[in-house]
Amino acid sequence: MDPSEVEFLAEKEVVKIIPNFSLDKIYLIGGDLGPFNPGLPVDVPVWLALNLKQRQKCRIVPPEWMDVEKLEEIRELERKEDTFTPVPSPYYMELTKLLLNHASDNIPKADEIRTLVKDIWDTRIAKLRLSADSFISQQEAHAKLDNLTLMEINTTRSFLLDTLNCMYKLRSNLQPGSKYISDVV
Repeated sequence: MDPSEVEFLAEKEVVKIIPNFSLDKIYLIGGDLGPFNPGLPVDVPVWLALNLKQRQKCRIVPPEWMDVEKLEEIRELERKEDTFTPVPSPYYMELTKLLLNHASDNIPKADEIRTLVKDIWDTRIAKLRLSADSFISQQEAHAKLDNLTLMEINTTRSFLLDTLNCMYKLRSNLQPGSKYISDVV
């Protein structure tokens, strides 16, 4: 899975919009949306919110967690803890990118939010690298990945898989009677 596929999944998350048009309920395969009335908030998937915003048909209300004070708390907690802390959304990075790139005028303190989310991301990726390094150096066979997002796992997946494959080959060659000595390296 590449980052664009993870972003596609994030677009199914629900956000609140304030439409400036009227439309009865619409019936889609993924569920019913609406009705849409000017000035009345309605929950829609991110893909629809961005489409309506690009056509100047709505204002996007940022998610509750997309607030400077809340993000500062999350950042500080992430820095203090050795383990991964729960994130406000399984797609926090992707949603931040999408909403700030397409609707930053609807999000108060957009630049501060972008910086805070990047700080949280950097802290978590640094922890992930340290965990992976520890995992490999201790020659572990399995790991528990609590509170990681799909995008975070996706960033280190190829490295970890390659490393685990090499470790497996090395371990199997150390066992007596192994016939795969030439496969190492």
